[in-house]
Amino acid sequence: MPICRGLFILLLVLAAAPLHGESLDDVGRPVDDSLAAGSEVRFKVELAGAKDNVKIGRLTDGSVIYIVKRLGAGSDRILTPEEFARFYYSQQTSQGWLSTIFNITSPVGLVWVTIGLGGQLLFTGRMLLQWLASEKSKRSVIPISFWWMSLIGSTMLLIYFIWRRDIVGIIGQATGWVIYIRNLVLIRRSRG
Repeated sequence: MPICRGLFILLLVLAAAPLHGESLDDVGRPVDDSLAAGSEVRFKVELAGAKDNVKIGRLTDGSVIYIVKRLGAGSDRILTPEEFARFYYSQQTSQGWLSTIFNITSPVGLVWVTIGLGGQLLFTGRMLLQWLASEKSKRSVIPISFWWMSLIGSTMLLIYFIWRRDIVGIIGQATGWVIYIRNLVLIRRSRG
């Protein structure tokens, strides 16, 4: 456990350094009624101070704008293409190297990445556990803790992938999740 705690503290110190880019409050203007109806296109982008969805809209005068969904209280912001490019560039160039590697744009993102890394550590640890149990018995053995580590690690990864909106990870972890639960049920029935 001291290694996990040390890893978490290291991630916290290196990745949660304050972002020095512009604030979303400093650019754009609040959303108003100047948008043409039905002219929005959504896409995903990581920005500090914003939810990860941005819409491209068209004003009634025909000009293109970006609508950034803000976190917490406050209205969404309309940014011109120039403002959006400057804001996004500022955010990307102000991150530390660890924040860039793990795609962390906020302290909340650090928590999610920590959940994902913890799930991956459990998922990897289950294989080491199975290998050690098999070596000790001199035959292939799958201890019950293997299935529990699989289930817990898979659940943590599934939650992480849902947050990241990663369909490949979601499908991969959701299918395994059913198998781990089924094995735990079968083990319980055989002992009871």
